[in-house]
Amino acid sequence: MQTAVVHVHPAGPLLALLGNPNCGKTALFNRLTGSRQKVANYAGVTVERVEGRLATAAGRVLRLLDLPGAYSLYPRSPDERVTRDVLMGHAQGEKRPDLVLCVVDAANLRRHLKLVMAALRLGLPCVVALNMADRAERLGLAVDAGALAAELGVPVVRTVATTGEGLDALRALLDDRRHWAPAPAPSCDEATDAEHVQAILQRLGLADAIPEEPSDRVDAWVLHPVLGPLLLVLLLLLMFQAVYAWAEPPMGWIETGTAWVGAQLGASLPEGWLRSLLVDGIVAGVGGVLVFLPQIMILFGFILVLEDSGYLPRAAYLLDRLMGGLGLSGRSFIPLLSSFACAIPGIMAARTIADPRDRLVTIALAPLMTCAARLPVYTLLIGAFVPARELTLAPGIGFGLQGLVLFGLYVAGIASAAAVAWVLKHTTARGQVRTLMMELPSYHWPDVRNVLLGLWQRLAIFLRRVGGIILAMTLVMWFLASVPAPPAGATGAAIETSIAGMLGRGLQAVLEPIGFNWQISVALVPGMVAREVVVSALATVYALGGSGEDVTQLASVIASQWSVATALALLAWFVFAPQCLSTLAAIRRETGGWAMPLAVAAYLFVLAYVAAGATYHLARALGAG
Repeated sequence: MQTAVVHVHPAGPLLALLGNPNCGKTALFNRLTGSRQKVANYAGVTVERVEGRLATAAGRVLRLLDLPGAYSLYPRSPDERVTRDVLMGHAQGEKRPDLVLCVVDAANLRRHLKLVMAALRLGLPCVVALNMADRAERLGLAVDAGALAAELGVPVVRTVATTGEGLDALRALLDDRRHWAPAPAPSCDEATDAEHVQAILQRLGLADAIPEEPSDRVDAWVLHPVLGPLLLVLLLLLMFQAVYAWAEPPMGWIETGTAWVGAQLGASLPEGWLRSLLVDGIVAGVGGVLVFLPQIMILFGFILVLEDSGYLPRAAYLLDRLMGGLGLSGRSFIPLLSSFACAIPGIMAARTIADPRDRLVTIALAPLMTCAARLPVYTLLIGAFVPARELTLAPGIGFGLQGLVLFGLYVAGIASAAAVAWVLKHTTARGQVRTLMMELPSYHWPDVRNVLLGLWQRLAIFLRRVGGIILAMTLVMWFLASVPAPPAGATGAAIETSIAGMLGRGLQAVLEPIGFNWQISVALVPGMVAREVVVSALATVYALGGSGEDVTQLASVIASQWSVATALALLAWFVFAPQCLSTLAAIRRETGGWAMPLAVAAYLFVLAYVAAGATYHLARALGAG
């Protein structure tokens, strides 16, 4: 006897947003829903599901589902497969949409209308949003929305998602129940879509319209085989220089504030466990990480501006030939670049890669990109051991040495990923031939609202980590470093007889050959939860170590107690940084098992240990011990 499976889905009319990538679909979704959004995963798969609430002109509330961008309903990637399944009513836990809002780029109807045809063939009621209409008009393309509606047999609304133009008309149209009935299916099929679209454009007088965009003239320089890569390198150098030069004043303010808070608490509280918890634990630990917030925000700001301007796909194009030599395509560039912020969204972004082998390799390489969580560790060590002097390349042109070292660490991560990819190419690729097909969106000035919103979201995420996981790990580290109390008559710092001290000395047996002392060894343990916790753990360990130094100036403390060889070894270790349980959990979710995350953890640990050991012994041989 078979048991019927009933899929329960949320009640209410469902409106699905469908469109090609870069059509402004997500901007339209944000305008229509505002803050009434929630993000989850589709049942049974790892593709992100974004849903919001839309209020129509008459006050009706609709569920609005932002489907993953797709070029076709014949899926080539997990994202496109989910879009197809939702539209056909096959998605687990979700009903078939009651209405599809097809978002098309008014300046690129030749390609975007093909997806509209595919949706109409499914027998779904459709409404078309003629988006980016202002840009089309600037390019000399006057698209008659009424004439296009007559050709398609469905309503067409002119919209500009970035400004909100046309959204009131769209909301009013959604109140008309006549538009929620299925439209007649087009007479064409998948094979003849292009001919059908060409005929429509011919009747609209747009068949021969090939506007020359300003982006084409810019791309003559940006995509030049010599000038293009040079520009990319210069942009990255500027970014890393700014991370130090622009962040110095606010970092000083945070350090001063942290020291003041610690001093006030120390002066107002009696000697005991509470003062130790607040001053040596929370203030020293959390303050040690919070000080790097300006640098993290500057890094994110650069990435958001490059993304919003349309430059990032060009960078992928520039790197396609290089990545092809490593057994990947330029499409892997966007997930890997996302990993510079955090490996988790980079791993998730690999869903758009159609080839299963390339997707797994990209996931395996994502942790080698230098994520923002490593930035506090890099900044701490560079500030302690690299002099803040400027290297003059020419009169009036110079680069800070600290910024160059930071750039070098990022390059080391990229070079390591390239080496791993090259090895995998010769062991798993089996002569695959790859071609890159991707859309290059038009250049435009970054939307200040979008950039500020993105920065605010990342600030909120960072502060939640500081107030959540970092604070929790700081408290755990303080407890482990304070318990048990030293026996009567014991000499030396109390931390040496604590659980943390004993754990650190046990791990030192494994890590001492690569130059790590027991303080570093114990700090790496909570760093398995989040890499930046290593800084707060070090601050707590040294605060309880009885050194008598101001641990709010952690860089000066380690500079006086570590050798240069040890610092360089730790930097080499963090190029690979194998400890990050959340990243490994993300890999498990994306690959559906433990084999891949365990393999990634193993190869990263081996690379980190070998690199740190080689760096330590080479530095000592060169007199940096």
